[in-house]
Amino acid sequence: MSHGIVHEMVSTALLSALDEARKRGRLKTENWPPLTLETPKRQEWGELATTVAMALAPSEQKPPQEIAEIIAEHLTATEQLFERVEVVRPGFLNLTIKPALWHEVLREIDRRGASYGRAEVGRGRRVVVEYVSANPTGPLHVGHGRGAAVGQAIARLLEAVGYDVTSEYYINDAGRQMKLLGASVYARYQELRGQPVEFPEEGYHGTYISDMARRLKPVLDQEAEGTDRVQLEEQCRVLAYREILAAIRDDLFSFGIEFQSWFSEESLLQSGAVAQVLDDLRNRGLLYEQEGALWFRSTAFGDEKDRVVKKQDGEYTYLASDIAYHRDKLQRGYDLLIDVWGADHHGYIPRMEAVMQAYGHPKERLRVVLVQLVRLLRAGVEVKMSKRTGSFITLREVIDEVGADAAKFFFLMRDSRTHLDFDLELAKQRSADNPVYYVQYAHARIASLWRTAATRRIEWARPREANLALLTDPDELELIRKLSVYPDVLQTSALTFEPHRVTYYLQQLAALVHTFYNKHRVLPPPGGQGSNAVDAREELTSERTVARLALLGAVQQVIRNGLTVLGISAPDHM
Repeated sequence: MSHGIVHEMVSTALLSALDEARKRGRLKTENWPPLTLETPKRQEWGELATTVAMALAPSEQKPPQEIAEIIAEHLTATEQLFERVEVVRPGFLNLTIKPALWHEVLREIDRRGASYGRAEVGRGRRVVVEYVSANPTGPLHVGHGRGAAVGQAIARLLEAVGYDVTSEYYINDAGRQMKLLGASVYARYQELRGQPVEFPEEGYHGTYISDMARRLKPVLDQEAEGTDRVQLEEQCRVLAYREILAAIRDDLFSFGIEFQSWFSEESLLQSGAVAQVLDDLRNRGLLYEQEGALWFRSTAFGDEKDRVVKKQDGEYTYLASDIAYHRDKLQRGYDLLIDVWGADHHGYIPRMEAVMQAYGHPKERLRVVLVQLVRLLRAGVEVKMSKRTGSFITLREVIDEVGADAAKFFFLMRDSRTHLDFDLELAKQRSADNPVYYVQYAHARIASLWRTAATRRIEWARPREANLALLTDPDELELIRKLSVYPDVLQTSALTFEPHRVTYYLQQLAALVHTFYNKHRVLPPPGGQGSNAVDAREELTSERTVARLALLGAVQQVIRNGLTVLGISAPDHM
């Protein structure tokens, strides 16, 4: 895994020290263990630390402290990268880097620009990320919104580290829930005609059903004469499905999300794929009949019990369609299948892992990311009722109130496996208390520096042209160190399917930017008078101004890169 230029150079130095120690007979291991570099929790412990000495202790048959001292001796003798190399019991190597090496981070960011942080660890492997996949029986709610934000971020993160990614929406357009949709719209339509019918048990009661029946009434009126109830309910189903799916597409587009693929469950049934996949499993001895139903022998692959795939009445279960759907993904040549599901589907994971194994694949070829519930608040008070549906809050309502950027950032702020409190009033605040505003404002604040510099005809240079040796202040170096770990954050976030790591990083970086801006003068005072800084005593040379502008240009680039990979805008004005 690539960690940026500083980690690469330090790792190279460590390997050289290890090789030199082996050449001199002080170490004997032939194959060095993987080198890991961590940031110590306390600044006095150095800027980077490694436990390689402890990893070598078993093969070297020496105390880790002794091994660390051997490595430290060779590091200080042959490398000019370190201000200090310290050995700490039981065998830590704590490293303090010379400022000149940190300055290379700024040059790397300038050189790579929008691609800084990106990598090729995916090596072109094909991945399909399936997310949202809400039943087209009603509007998207806030839970779908969180799943949409998480799914999109995972897809974009994987793409950023080299995977060939397809984002897919699985349309559950078959089965009982769709029949209930048609029956619900039909009942409301008949009410509008003054011919009330009994509303279906477990039907859809939201006001959106009544609104839809009202909109569809002119079309249905033309169909009603000479059409029996079954045919009219089917017409209601088809028309309602089309309208709801179009609304889902529109809501997702407003949320900044577009899918490369929309896959229909109905297409699996019509093509015979579900029947074919069950025949295939039967031929493999993995299906059996019992009590008039057809069962998948999922216990053979670690599931707690076998699962019904075809009921006594001949109707397929959801599992039957899901087996055919995931089999289809495998046949399309995807190396990794990622499903983003609501946390209430946790118990469904073992049976789908059993499907993977039934087709001769490791269960890890399917990865399920669970998304917990969202609790909406307004100034700390829970919001439960929706104006549109009479019950759940829709994603559209949240987007209309706080904007797509704020909604997306809030959805991504916490680990998706944990519950999320989303305060609508906080998301609208233009203050440091609002995380998304805080991050976006850091980007816009730097953009305002460029405008001010241009107005005052202050020249600035890119890092390769600036005198970066002037950047020695601890606050400057702390900013650079934070920039240096962005590639690691990006890759870890991608490979663990945890986009909240990026939002957390961006909040930390923004905090450093705002602190630096308030504490240090970046541009010289106009006309030599006054200052925009708290520390008015600090005098800046023109060279230092250029160096600090180069530093903040790199910061702005990284903030923009991080927001972009999350599907969030990086405004220049706020």
